[in-house]
Amino acid sequence: MSIKHPIIAVTGSSGAGTTTVMKSFQHIFRREGLHALVVEGDSFHRFDRSGMRKAMREAEDAGNRNFSHFGPEANLLADLAKLFESYGNNGSGKVRRYLHDAREAEPYKQEPGTFTDWQDAEQSTDLMFYEGLHGGYRGDGVDVARHVDLLVGVVPIINLEWIQKLHRDQNLRGYSQEAVVDTILRRMPDYVNHICPQFSHTHVNFQRVPTVDTSNPFIARDIPSADESMVVIRFANPKGIDFAYLLSMLHDSIMTRPNSIVVPGGKMGLAMQMIFTPMILRLMDLKKRA
Repeated sequence: MSIKHPIIAVTGSSGAGTTTVMKSFQHIFRREGLHALVVEGDSFHRFDRSGMRKAMREAEDAGNRNFSHFGPEANLLADLAKLFESYGNNGSGKVRRYLHDAREAEPYKQEPGTFTDWQDAEQSTDLMFYEGLHGGYRGDGVDVARHVDLLVGVVPIINLEWIQKLHRDQNLRGYSQEAVVDTILRRMPDYVNHICPQFSHTHVNFQRVPTVDTSNPFIARDIPSADESMVVIRFANPKGIDFAYLLSMLHDSIMTRPNSIVVPGGKMGLAMQMIFTPMILRLMDLKKRA
């Protein structure tokens, strides 16, 4: 953690909706005139796309059918912790980009599924913003979470998470349902052992719960809409949170525990603006006073 160089991290598994949360933060940064160093979790994968396929085959040949991006072996988590520590100390560090598709790769004259070269992070940023799988990781002598000033978890219930992943990978990436299901099953041990524990380290969790039947996610024709869901928002430390104000502004919301409120899914973006804007401004105020 650092007063002069704060770090915000959004953590959640593939298909959880962390990108949607990232857009909410970008709106806050733009409105408040803040310049953030944006770090994507995919840039700290250990292997590029072809290298990951090879590593998976080698792991399977060795009897490991559960090698995945969710686990530490497929990521550079010590390097991620080092970046967080370096940025917290002096606002610097080494970063790179993972080029997901042809549009992202074209300016670099590289193939999709590859990394750009490591380079020095942009200087004079107001804060760092990380979005990815391991912003709250702790284990194997690596503690990424301890460097984060505001850690946010995005955790749809598991069936909804699978529906979102199935639709994204099939419709946007052209994968078959069988391939997506195989990925889900392969990742499950790492999901249980390395993703779920991170949500015990977060400052705020957002868990989207559908209000329609998702009993069999593998036959769902559509992703439940925002209006077909509720969002459970849990604060690790409710001290200083004005729940009465949140409930008055977020109509049809209820308080279910001393540290939790439930809001309509369509108001998730508004809830994020109301919750995170004062938190970010507080970080910036401390930064100015340091």
